[in-house]
Amino acid sequence: MNITQYVWKIGRQEFGDAKVSPNRDVSMALVFGSKAALSQPGNIEELKYRFPMAEILIGSTAGEIIGTEVFDDTISITALQFDKTQVRSAQTQLSATMDRHNAGKAIATALQAPDLALIIMLADGQNVNGSELVTGLNETLHGRVPVVGGLAGDGSTFESTLVGLNARPEPGNIAAIGLYGQHLHVNFGSQGGWEPFGPQRIVTASKGNVLYELDGLSALELYKSYLGDLASGLPGTGLLFPLGIKVELENEITVRTLLSIDEQESSLTFAGDIPLGSVVRLMRSSPEKLLDGARSAALACRAEDSEVPQLAILVSCIGRKLVLNQRIEEEIEEVQAVLGNTALCGFYSYGELSPTGNQGECVLHNQTMTITTISES
Repeated sequence: MNITQYVWKIGRQEFGDAKVSPNRDVSMALVFGSKAALSQPGNIEELKYRFPMAEILIGSTAGEIIGTEVFDDTISITALQFDKTQVRSAQTQLSATMDRHNAGKAIATALQAPDLALIIMLADGQNVNGSELVTGLNETLHGRVPVVGGLAGDGSTFESTLVGLNARPEPGNIAAIGLYGQHLHVNFGSQGGWEPFGPQRIVTASKGNVLYELDGLSALELYKSYLGDLASGLPGTGLLFPLGIKVELENEITVRTLLSIDEQESSLTFAGDIPLGSVVRLMRSSPEKLLDGARSAALACRAEDSEVPQLAILVSCIGRKLVLNQRIEEEIEEVQAVLGNTALCGFYSYGELSPTGNQGECVLHNQTMTITTISES
């Protein structure tokens, strides 16, 4: 596998001026960029010109990762030339007849094959309930094929996100690339670093990923009371204090990212489901805890493999970026220190998709560093 990486900065004068020869050997390209950069005229056309035979997966972000650097308002490109691995793609658009659950099933069905080894997926991060999408995927794949990726981002504005496949990215899209064959070696790691605080509350009114009431009281008003002066910055400031959910009979706490608020309905919309009757608490973290989480995720990728991976795809949450602030690149450096001389790419998201271990069904994570390492033998 040959890996080539680029960073295109927004407004760069040389872009598109000096044409390079098309590289017909590139099998796929992972393209992550700010909404503004991806919307610039000519950018997507240039990608298609440079990689005419590649499946090009494109998503907007809340920050681009390439190497050990984190960028904003750029386009990061990781072009992969496989020697033995085959590549296919699938895309669907949310509509009145295609909901999130069926979209997951449709993507999985389109890519299924006996030798399918991995699915890399990007989904609209503002209009997609990640829990419903994952349910559709798992109903079709039954945990036999790992699915990784994330929900696209829009910085900290939460207005709209873009996803595309071999074409200009648009809101409402869900797109994926399938990798096929016996020569692909994949490992996973995911870890958070958040801890609960404050009183427990019972979800007394919710629908899917929309939360209305806690203990019979307005969830939005309770959330505002906890945030105090920070409440004026919602939904952005809510990323500093995600919601931890514990469902009866389950031991682990699931963290959910706040996406939007509705003042008229007095509701909060999260990246995944908030089950009725579940117990919830606010969560918080510190830079040190988040850095420890990133290191643990990387260690999980190396636990069963002494070889240095060729590529690592990092999908981390925008909430982590806000907490780490100027220390954001330390999170990536922790991963690089564990993985060694591995090419890194990825983005900051509104939700992360990954199994919880090296096998198993896809899970929607929030506020988590997820890492997928890929090598070809």
